[in-house]
Amino acid sequence: MKTAKKVSKAAATPAAARIDRLIARVGDWRGERLAEIRALIHEVDPGVIEEWKWMGTPVWSHDGMYVLANPHKEKVKLQFFHGAQLSDPKKLFNAGLGGGKWRAIDFFEGDAIDKPGLRALVRQAIAYNATHSVPKSKGSRASLLRAKPRR
Repeated sequence: MKTAKKVSKAAATPAAARIDRLIARVGDWRGERLAEIRALIHEVDPGVIEEWKWMGTPVWSHDGMYVLANPHKEKVKLQFFHGAQLSDPKKLFNAGLGGGKWRAIDFFEGDAIDKPGLRALVRQAIAYNATHSVPKSKGSRASLLRAKPRR
């Protein structure tokens, strides 16, 4: 769990604190996997904005939301909002393959993260948001406004 603490110090927002609590509450391999995914996202995207959506979903944004993660009973789901538009040469996506918009990676206990492949997907998702008109999250704008000092 050292990874979660390291990230939360770098991104001390109300959403980051909620994500910290979720990781601690889940506690088993799913919490460890969420912390590992979160750290990788922060490594690739130091400007990422962490959000807390839909009554308990960690979401990461940069020029709009690009990925969310949820622990489920037997898996951790990492869902890319515009995954259908991303190249996946390493075939990491294993869920939502028939949809026209999102794609997901379901991690099960014992699954290893293909870190180079996942880094590439996160970079592509950020680039997609930067070059396409994607809905901007109200939460991410509010987070940015709260982060700026008042004069």
